[in-house]
Amino acid sequence: MAEVVEISDPGDPRLADYRDLRDVELRKHLEAEHGLFLAEGAKVVRRAVEAGHDARSFLMAPRWLDGLADVLERSDGPCFVLSEEMIEQVTGFHVHRGALASLRRQQLPPVDDVLAGARSVLVLEDIVDHTNVGAIFRSGAALGFDAVLLAPRCADPLYRRSIKVGMGAVFSTPWTRLPDWYDALPELSRRGFTTVALTLSEDSVPIEEAVAGVGRLALVLGSEGHGLSPRWEASADRRAIIPMAAGIDSLNVAAATAVACYAAARR
Repeated sequence: MAEVVEISDPGDPRLADYRDLRDVELRKHLEAEHGLFLAEGAKVVRRAVEAGHDARSFLMAPRWLDGLADVLERSDGPCFVLSEEMIEQVTGFHVHRGALASLRRQQLPPVDDVLAGARSVLVLEDIVDHTNVGAIFRSGAALGFDAVLLAPRCADPLYRRSIKVGMGAVFSTPWTRLPDWYDALPELSRRGFTTVALTLSEDSVPIEEAVAGVGRLALVLGSEGHGLSPRWEASADRRAIIPMAAGIDSLNVAAATAVACYAAARR
């Protein structure tokens, strides 16, 4: 059971995992060095622990203790209790959902394990915005996608903002990083997936047409600015667009994913 520890000094060294959460570069370094990630909000903290992630510690205001009592009962890490004003001093922003947890990262599974039994997967190339990555995980989970594969330079799905926007979908959706960027899509084709790239290519067809009749589908999405690389665009089995009204040529990648997942779920 987690030991409840009341803290009155925001400079207490035991709070190091939670300090300066708005500094993205600092957090990337600290979390990678110590093999941790943060979950924010009572629902997300609960989902992380229920998914099997071990808690290093918890940080919360007193009013959240009762609601997370069962989570604390099955966790070993200490629970640091501070006023909401002090939590803001530590983290650098107002944590309006009141609860945070520092959890240990697990080793990423091999691609074979992630794809086992999967019928629909999302494949992300160089999507660097944490909010977009979280929203994509959420859309995929909501619309029946079984797994997510990330190119090496994609943003971290376990970054606090990604987890929060995705409402913890990263804990229920199998995912991993692709070991080989160059031949990633041909390799998926060899595994029996039809790779459909969402891109403004001359031979792109409407998404409903591109996914019609497809058994195992890998929906491929590119970066926020330039979209897919020429290599991934050319090596996909099919290319697709979301038809737009006059004057608008594209959607934000997270919004486009939601639309494409909806079409793919009804193929």
